[in-house]
Amino acid sequence: MSALPADPHLPAIHLRPPRNWVNDPNGLVFHHGHYHVFFQYNPHGPQHANVHWGHFRSTDLMNWEPFPVALTPTPGGYDADGCYSGNAVSVDGRMVAFYSAHRNDRWWQPITTATSADHGRTWAKRPELLIAEPPADTTMYRDPYVWRQDERWRMLVGAALKDGRAAALLYESDDLEQWAYRGPFHTSDTEAGSPVGWECPQYASFGDRRVLIVSDWTPRGGPSHTTVHTGVEKDGRFSSTAPSVPLDHGPDLYAPALMKAPGDDRWLLWGWVWEAREDDWAHEAGWAGVLTVPREVTLTTVGTVAQRPARELLALRGSRILHRSGGHVTRSHPVELGQVSRTFDLTAALIPDATGASGLRLITSADGSEYLDISLDPATGHLVVDRDHASMDARARGGSYTIPYPATAPPGTPVELRVIVDRSIAEIYLDDGQVLTLRFYPLADGPWRLQARTTGAGRCEFAVEAWDMTPGNTPAGNAAGGRGRSAAPHRKP
Repeated sequence: MSALPADPHLPAIHLRPPRNWVNDPNGLVFHHGHYHVFFQYNPHGPQHANVHWGHFRSTDLMNWEPFPVALTPTPGGYDADGCYSGNAVSVDGRMVAFYSAHRNDRWWQPITTATSADHGRTWAKRPELLIAEPPADTTMYRDPYVWRQDERWRMLVGAALKDGRAAALLYESDDLEQWAYRGPFHTSDTEAGSPVGWECPQYASFGDRRVLIVSDWTPRGGPSHTTVHTGVEKDGRFSSTAPSVPLDHGPDLYAPALMKAPGDDRWLLWGWVWEAREDDWAHEAGWAGVLTVPREVTLTTVGTVAQRPARELLALRGSRILHRSGGHVTRSHPVELGQVSRTFDLTAALIPDATGASGLRLITSADGSEYLDISLDPATGHLVVDRDHASMDARARGGSYTIPYPATAPPGTPVELRVIVDRSIAEIYLDDGQVLTLRFYPLADGPWRLQARTTGAGRCEFAVEAWDMTPGNTPAGNAAGGRGRSAAPHRKP
């Protein structure tokens, strides 16, 4: 792979090719000693078109090997206009990919498969569609998710129903070939503001409790956000036992995908993080879209989903560049914490100022005019991430986004967070497992530095540590000038 000019916004540790369009992660599967991550990919440009399945694999979640494109649209075929989203399973020494066969001349996306007998290097498509027609009461139909449960294969398909509800439809099979339709597995209600359709359904078991993750979609607005439903299953139907909640509190994540990790019973998740800049800027850069870092997904004792960066990412920490403990800041005296690189991993414990917003500012310009704020608002009990001043280019989107921080903690209890920043993406994790993901595009020459601040009349106490992150062998990281550990929004319709 030839070296490309360094792009200051191309992520170094997040998974994506060095060029062109990326969206939904697909086909997450562990097979033959490797984690395989597929993804929606246009190999010809930075726009949503010519959708193929790109492919990486890894033995350790840190070093990623680019593999040949797995699925390519067949001219004139049942997937002539795109090999859209789905997943994959490992069975009997082979991988079977289930995907949505897209053609512009039909509104639904039939389900079909491709099989690899050489561990993902080459793929053979089935000659006929697996499920050619949607059920009669649907107005949207796509995105299969297949898993093994109780000695049977099961499949969810994202859908919209004629009565206005979003749905995940259930199929079952004994052999991966003959599938029986069992009806809606779970549906939304019809209240105002409810999604019209669900894309990319994902399903996970935690003992006798279940988690259904769906990506909310409307005909007018398209993709919007991702929602978690926790509950139980009985007689082929899922029932929520708690109100649905966002999977991610940021504005830029959609279409996450799950996989079961081998050996340690972990669930791993990747999501698509779209661009938060105007199309012409992405076209100039020659790339769009990125996948999150791999996240571990757990279910807490009170039934809420918690996400944390996969434990393997700790090995990507390089030099510790900041270590400040026992400090405090007042309004009149912001505290300079020190310089950071453009790719870093930070942990912080903040005791908020009870009289005003307080927290951390990532300053990316020498004069302090370009910055990203991460602060605690005691009036609302929220962590606030404000990117209104994070880029000097007006083509970058602004906005403030919030996560409620634990309200049951007694006064004076630190709010703990972890922040992974990678050039143009920030993933902010609270200690209770809530997360906020967003994109930002600094233009100034820097250097980048961190500052503790408060707007209140009191003080904020803090302890902060940060490490440079040393990219593993990732294609985008290498193209962006990262140091290898080993040799070597557009939105979907």
